[in-house]
Amino acid sequence: MNDPQADHASAIRAASAKKGSPFLSTKEAAFYLGLKPHTLVKMRMQTRGPKHRKHGRYIFYHIDELEAWSKGPTP
Repeated sequence: MNDPQADHASAIRAASAKKGSPFLSTKEAAFYLGLKPHTLVKMRMQTRGPKHRKHGRYIFYHIDELEAWSKGPTP
């Protein structure tokens, strides 16, 4: 049940968000997922949401992990 229009919109959003790097900042990841950055921050504090990586004081999300998280659990 793939929606080609939604897949196309997702691909455009991904290209716009990542700009050549597979790692996205919180702001970019939120844009990619259609959420507010503060929502991702709250999810991270509650140990929910997509996997993230900490590089020094910076938080990054890998685009593949965002995609997997947004699709939900695999059966």
